[in-house]
Amino acid sequence: DGWDSFAVLSALAGITARTTLGPGVVNPWHRHPNLIAASVATLDRLSGGRAFLGLGRGQVEWYRRSLGIQALRPLAALEETIGLLRQWWSAPHVAGGPSPGQGEDPVFPVREWERSVAPAQRAPGPPIYLAAVGPRALALAGRLTDGVLFNDFASETYLREAIATVRQAAADAGRDPARLAFIVRANVLVTDDPGPVLERRKAGFALITTLPGMERMVRSPVHDTAAIVARAREAMRTVETLASGGGFPALRRAGDMVAAKSAIPTALMAELCVAGPLPLVRERLARMATIGVTEVTVSPPRTGETAGEYAARLAALR
Repeated sequence: DGWDSFAVLSALAGITARTTLGPGVVNPWHRHPNLIAASVATLDRLSGGRAFLGLGRGQVEWYRRSLGIQALRPLAALEETIGLLRQWWSAPHVAGGPSPGQGEDPVFPVREWERSVAPAQRAPGPPIYLAAVGPRALALAGRLTDGVLFNDFASETYLREAIATVRQAAADAGRDPARLAFIVRANVLVTDDPGPVLERRKAGFALITTLPGMERMVRSPVHDTAAIVARAREAMRTVETLASGGGFPALRRAGDMVAAKSAIPTALMAELCVAGPLPLVRERLARMATIGVTEVTVSPPRTGETAGEYAARLAALR
């Protein structure tokens, strides 16, 4: 329901030189794997080999009920997509058939389709990071991808268990777990007054963690997050809105955001968000690195902040 990510990324490719560029994330329903292959290869060429792909299942309820897309067997669809992309991004750039070992008919019955434009990066092509939450998706990431892209509000408790699951799956598949990336969309923010920030981010919590399956990533040793998410879900009318096929705009209209935010303790938000004074933020980042997190996202520049000021703010986090 928002901007087209690859159009924006292509524009950024022309005005940046070192930054890696990629969507976080696209799914194989809105974009067929063939289109994903083309989009990423094009971005990689435009950026001189700086592209990556964030891939996920998306919210299949929306696609089935509102967009007329079947969106069946999402995990199989992701596995097939990864296999197809690797074939298209490697010589002879011909893909076809399901991934090895699948007994069912393929979700994407591609038959010897050849692509003429390959990425700038050598085979197997740009990195693929899987947006994964549940154990089967995490295991898939460990077996086949370059790492995991974790969503907003992923707790340290969840991250510790999830990263261990991915690493074990990689080792079982004969891959080197140390080569995997674990990226957290933390939106890190240094501020001496985190209260207003945490209050604002409750809105994102109410929209994201109330979706099916997302509550597992906010597990906490001190908060009853299942009950908290249930209350927020009820206030947001998430179940009813999803049943009618509504997306984020419909959730914002139908939900009682004030009631949802009041159900979310600020102390929980402080546990889930990396926001606060610099010493606190650096301590949190150090703990995340110990868990295995390799990269985090940082809040964008403030209004009026220069590139130099923003660079200095980033440097202070190290």
